[in-house]
Amino acid sequence: MSNDEIFAAAYREHYWAVSRYVARRLDGRADGVEEVVAEVFTVAWRRRADLPPAPLPWLYGVARNCLANAVRGYGRRRRLVDRLGNDETAHGRQIVDSPDAEGPGAWVHDALARLSPADQEVLRLTAWEELGVDEVAVALGCGQRAAAMRLHRARRRLKAQIDSMRPTPPPASATASKEHRHG
Repeated sequence: MSNDEIFAAAYREHYWAVSRYVARRLDGRADGVEEVVAEVFTVAWRRRADLPPAPLPWLYGVARNCLANAVRGYGRRRRLVDRLGNDETAHGRQIVDSPDAEGPGAWVHDALARLSPADQEVLRLTAWEELGVDEVAVALGCGQRAAAMRLHRARRRLKAQIDSMRPTPPPASATASKEHRHG
């Protein structure tokens, strides 16, 4: 197969996986998803001679770089809009969630959000993109041992965050003494 055919096959096979990868990381900014995905495949086209036999982890690595550039661009645009006084709050269009708006599993996202971006990414690559450690290594541009260690440490830190968010039950002796007084 020629490099062009290899690229075309990678595009057909992995377009939607790359789109989902980007969409999950842009947190609802749908306007930027197509732009970032187009940039990913533009890079892949330019580097089609470098496409590995299993290109998806490599495409995720390219997407990570494209996302970083896009997020920097969004930040610049947001600061400009804020300076111009043209943001939603200036026009009274604030959206306030109701207290029961938290969906199931939102606490996991809260715990994840407290981790470093590097920890978040390695966990997302394994959970959301369902990559193995060898594929995570390709996406992150590191060796397999480094990827395995990053994943292990990120899981440990996520568990610590979840444990710290869990309400602590009252001591057993306090509960027992209250029952005796009220009983």
